[in-house]
Amino acid sequence: MIRVENLTRYYGGTCAVDEISFEMGSGGILGLLGPNGAGKTTFMRMLTCYLRPSSGNITVKDYNIHEHPIQIKELIGYLPESAPIYPDMLVYDYLKFVADVRNLEKARADSRIKELAGMCGIREVMHKPVGELSKGYKQRVGLAHAMMSDPEILVLDEPTSGLDPNQIVEIRDIIRRIGREKTVILSTHILSEAEATCDRIVIINRGKIVADGATDELKRQAGSGYIIHVSLRHGNPGEITQAFTGVPGISDVALAGSGDGIIDFRLACSGQRDIRPDIYGIIKNNNWPLLEFHRETGTLETIFRELTRGN
Repeated sequence: MIRVENLTRYYGGTCAVDEISFEMGSGGILGLLGPNGAGKTTFMRMLTCYLRPSSGNITVKDYNIHEHPIQIKELIGYLPESAPIYPDMLVYDYLKFVADVRNLEKARADSRIKELAGMCGIREVMHKPVGELSKGYKQRVGLAHAMMSDPEILVLDEPTSGLDPNQIVEIRDIIRRIGREKTVILSTHILSEAEATCDRIVIINRGKIVADGATDELKRQAGSGYIIHVSLRHGNPGEITQAFTGVPGISDVALAGSGDGIIDFRLACSGQRDIRPDIYGIIKNNNWPLLEFHRETGTLETIFRELTRGN
């Protein structure tokens, strides 16, 4: 349904999106992950035809962004990070205005507004001014706006940004229900949310795709490495780093933090061999007071940090 081919976008001399390519079929939820400045929002703006690429192409069904931007916009509902809603309007009046802009007939508009009010959980605020709503409800109204014309594709840029944990769960449930019937592309910084919500994950770093696949698939692609966390009380950080660096199988030793006499280390290990006995032996031989010592299981957060570390 969506084909991205060598898509590139420059801002002056800065390359925000660097020749990315991937395809996505109809249905399902794709999570777009990446650190700030990775190019996620720029990509979404090109997909929704709000921004032209410097080179490359996006095809949606039988339309491409260069020749058929209007047709593509008709297929897509887009919710930017800050929902573009008018604060002085009542929620119902605002959605009626959106329906008019979308040229929905009156009978269809009324039924669609009622349907979206139930789907997005905004029935109880339909006659309140938008400006008086919490951010969670504003996001729901923005989601109803994006879905007014019943688009085949829904593009959501940080849909849960700034929401409290309860609101995040509520928006996540709405998105998952929508994903059963439509194609959804969303960007997020909440990695647990992406892992719980998305069928497929694309990680972008410095404008390039560095990982693409289901969570389990990404864990396999990441290789057989793992992370060990060590917290010690007192000691010389340089001396400890040197001692750990000499252990076969440790590829990187990073000082994760220090304060109040506590020193935290993050040890990147390669291969399958469990080197915790070697590490503990060094700690014991040097009489370093040990506060914490554990192996990090493979999570999306681990993979994300490894793939975007250079950022």
